[in-house]
Amino acid sequence: MTDLEYLDRAEALLRVVEAQCDHLNDSTDADIDNQRVGGMITLVFPDASQIVVNLQKPLQEVWLAARSGGYHFRFSEGAWRDTKSSEEFFARLSQSASEHAGMPLVFRPA
Repeated sequence: MTDLEYLDRAEALLRVVEAQCDHLNDSTDADIDNQRVGGMITLVFPDASQIVVNLQKPLQEVWLAARSGGYHFRFSEGAWRDTKSSEEFFARLSQSASEHAGMPLVFRPA
């Protein structure tokens, strides 16, 4: 994948995360504050815990840091997949956000 293709896909992913946070805030009691600075989004939960999603441009990866650990995702087979487990990004984000929020939350790709 070229650097431009990576940036297009990674920026699209961040936009979806932002939109999904807004949707969840409208449809649940999650109250997730999402803050974006450049290539990084911080999701802040009511208990002040955080999930950070940021772009790693030199590696063409997206990293997710949560209470459960750190995860590295690379675009493969049409989705962002964990470099160790092949877990899909939105599945991991959903599980991590649910743990932080104390309620089931589902993030979906666009």
